[in-house]
Amino acid sequence: MKLRLTAFLAVVALLAAGAAGWLYLDLRSLTGGERAGQEAVNAARIYAADMLSYDYRTIKEDLARARGHATGDLVAQYDRLATTLAPTAIKQKKVQQAVVADAAVESATTAEVRVLVFLNVTTSSSETSTGSPRQQVVQNRARLVMVRVADRWLVSDLSTLLGNTPIR
Repeated sequence: MKLRLTAFLAVVALLAAGAAGWLYLDLRSLTGGERAGQEAVNAARIYAADMLSYDYRTIKEDLARARGHATGDLVAQYDRLATTLAPTAIKQKKVQQAVVADAAVESATTAEVRVLVFLNVTTSSSETSTGSPRQQVVQNRARLVMVRVADRWLVSDLSTLLGNTPIR
């Protein structure tokens, strides 16, 4: 009887130690994701304004700066954008200024963070047919997928969100 009680207590102690170890690892993962989320959201605040703002007078430099915050397929998208957006922006004398109103972490791991960014975007242009300037101010949302590359966070995907945001 004493041997059974000792064996039972040993099994309970092992299970408790295993559960404590699992909880510790889970806690480390959560705090690592929280830290990564804060780092990524700080970078996203800067990058979103850079990546969504341009001036027709400096558009090539603006797109190059935005491309510097990108990684993966998004780099190629900025290369394509340079060939299509630049001529149109120059022709219309278009200036777009995005200002980040707020940003929040949608989901975070130590390797990838999805950040929702709320923006106030002012667009000014001169209509080529009338020559009269036009200005528009809109509020917009964007999702930036941030990934850690070496020791910094870069944007691997950028999408503007129109209408109702899907819940995942």
